[in-house]
Amino acid sequence: MYFEYPKLLWLLIVPGLLILHYIWLELAERHPHLRVSTSVPWLVKKTWFMSVLRHVPFALRIFALAMIIVAIARPRTSEQLEKVDTEGIDIVLAMDVSTSMLARDLTPDRISASKDIAIEFISQRPSDRMGIVVFAGESFTQCPLTTDRATLINLMKEVQTDLIEDGTAIGNGLATAIARMKDSDAKSRVVILLTDGVNNRGEISPQMAAEIAKTYGVRVYTIGVGKEGMAPYPVMTPWGVEVQNVKVEIDEKLLSEIAESTGGRYFRATDNTKLAEIYGEINKMEKARTTVDSFPVYKELFMNYALAALLALLLELLLNWFVIRRLP
Repeated sequence: MYFEYPKLLWLLIVPGLLILHYIWLELAERHPHLRVSTSVPWLVKKTWFMSVLRHVPFALRIFALAMIIVAIARPRTSEQLEKVDTEGIDIVLAMDVSTSMLARDLTPDRISASKDIAIEFISQRPSDRMGIVVFAGESFTQCPLTTDRATLINLMKEVQTDLIEDGTAIGNGLATAIARMKDSDAKSRVVILLTDGVNNRGEISPQMAAEIAKTYGVRVYTIGVGKEGMAPYPVMTPWGVEVQNVKVEIDEKLLSEIAESTGGRYFRATDNTKLAEIYGEINKMEKARTTVDSFPVYKELFMNYALAALLALLLELLLNWFVIRRLP
């Protein structure tokens, strides 16, 4: 606590002088005398309580005066608060949902692992707007940019391989993701493109989509999903579903070119752990900017002292009316 006008506290000398004056009057008081035939009517035994009580109104008056002086000196407290302004990042997750994402070289399969780890990534970035684009032979927006984490996660859970015509239109997927944020005013705009194949469909080439991203200042991180060599893949046969080993084909050169031309990076995820590490690394690289402003917040305390003074004066008034005047 401190006082806004500390010099006014010198006025506390006044109550001190009044106390000294009161004591001086008590010591210098002369008792008048009167001759009477008998002193019986005046022989009332005075108790110590009654002797002290007659001084209470003066003490209350001095206390009220002191409280008023403290109140006008404006006592207050202050504490430093921080205001944090977060500048979020717009991120679109562009995910391949072609049937090859059912390969089981990740646990339980590529698409399930990709969804689970993407959901964890979404949960770790509460300040960013995020969206979801899915692509196979075509592409569409699963979820536009939003800060509603619950909706975003629920829509990610609904992603599956039979949503659209099969194929791998990397260019279309990237172009759709860019279209979701081309009018964004965010300082940083990012696309995380995840695929497990080679571009073989779509009206827009991956190179053209990368140029569009570069034009709009969108940084693209590309992730190739799948182990090296062969991967187990469920194949429908006349006798039911059989798991067969198929060759893993990822156009790493293309994905690297897309990332490098837009200021991003290319990653290869060969298992669940590696994929989680990739999202963790992207999470560290794409940190939201924060600014912290400190400012004092004041709490005025004068009202407490003013109320104490008022209470003391009321108590003095009540004592004078109902107690002191009735003392013998």
